[in-house]
Amino acid sequence: MKIPVELIQMLRNSQEIAVLTGAGISAESGVPTFREAQTGLWAQYNPEELATPQAFQRNPALVWEWYAWRRELVAKAQPNQGHLALVKMGMYQKNLTIVTQNVDGLHQRAGSQNVIELHGNIQRFKCATEHRILTEWGEQTAIPPHCPHCHGLIRPDVVWFNENLPEQALTQALQLINRCDMLLSIGTSALVQPAASLPLVALRAGATVVEINPDTTPLTAHAQFVLQGKAGEILPQLLQVTWGSLQELSSC
Repeated sequence: MKIPVELIQMLRNSQEIAVLTGAGISAESGVPTFREAQTGLWAQYNPEELATPQAFQRNPALVWEWYAWRRELVAKAQPNQGHLALVKMGMYQKNLTIVTQNVDGLHQRAGSQNVIELHGNIQRFKCATEHRILTEWGEQTAIPPHCPHCHGLIRPDVVWFNENLPEQALTQALQLINRCDMLLSIGTSALVQPAASLPLVALRAGATVVEINPDTTPLTAHAQFVLQGKAGEILPQLLQVTWGSLQELSSC
């Protein structure tokens, strides 16, 4: 794909870049999208009926086991060239922050430092009663295990349907979006709110919005630049034509 010269110049001159990522970039690492993950034993369940506080109240063991299975899928995945290109981009453009809708932690595993997780992290746990983050709870046979502090149930630290986004993460994301001069929207359907509205907020604040996606989305008509294709192919190319070869950046 030919990268527009105007975009290259704008990237080189940008003061702060915000990157919004969705399920598409993780799918290139083999992480099934939310609905694609329903295979085998779990094919009989609607994911939107499992990922809710109400489902956890009705059958906490079922929900816990489903997330345990999903964690196994995520653990087998490795960061792809799209994730790695963003790490390299952050080496050159220090004011680059990733806002991700993904819960797999692949950006951090790739090496990105500035990551805001809008929907939590599937490898992290919290008390369902007191909401404190938990890293250990001793040896327990109960499914799900119980909080060692209040004996409440332990759940994944992810945002379920009918739940608000983490207040701190959303505040940080909005502050970033309102001050950035460039936003890259990568692999997101632009359908899931409130994340879907962030590129529009950036546009209203005067930022240049670039969409990188194999498919058209509701954002496509509004973005100043649309690079149609996979993140793992386009981001390394964008990085190379903007800031030089990957080898040169690796030796910095």
